[in-house]
Amino acid sequence: MSGDASTRSALQTPALEVKRMDTKDISLTTVSASLYAVLSVVLAPISFGPVQLRIADCLLPLAALFGWPIIAGVTVGCLVGNIVGGVIVFGMVNPFDITFGPAANFIATSLIFVLRRRRLTSCVLGSFTIGIIVGGYLWIFIPPPGIFGFALPAWLAMMISITVSSLIAIAAIGYLLVSILRRPNILMMFKSRGLKVLE
Repeated sequence: MSGDASTRSALQTPALEVKRMDTKDISLTTVSASLYAVLSVVLAPISFGPVQLRIADCLLPLAALFGWPIIAGVTVGCLVGNIVGGVIVFGMVNPFDITFGPAANFIATSLIFVLRRRRLTSCVLGSFTIGIIVGGYLWIFIPPPGIFGFALPAWLAMMISITVSSLIAIAAIGYLLVSILRRPNILMMFKSRGLKVLE
């Protein structure tokens, strides 16, 4: 009889843990999506255009700490931010921006997640991913900036511009953010709240 009870308890416990973690993962995804979208829209003048510093991209390296909830969050957040921000800045929704922008975030954060043990390298690669993908289509709609007076092809000038801004947001600000959040006392706070932190 007691054996049946312990078996039933052992079978129920993992299910409860999975459900609890799923709820926390969904909450983290929702928070990161909302934060990304809000930062993109509130800072729209510097988040969109040929020369941009998308501060929201500093959230991408958090995939090294929290994994898939951040990957999903910044992907959805980019979709929402690009829709709303596109209307605010350009007066229209750009189908390329709402397709390839989120795809770029998904690929960049997946890279950061897979290479999380090499945080700086992963952040730099994530920055180049954003620069190549976003710069690869943005030049079609927006005239690229001049790059030190060189006569570069429009697509290359835009890729360089977006890559440089991504390096600032992701490999500098984002890397610093992750380094701060990885401090033992902060990691303990996350763990005490039941968040799964990747080592």
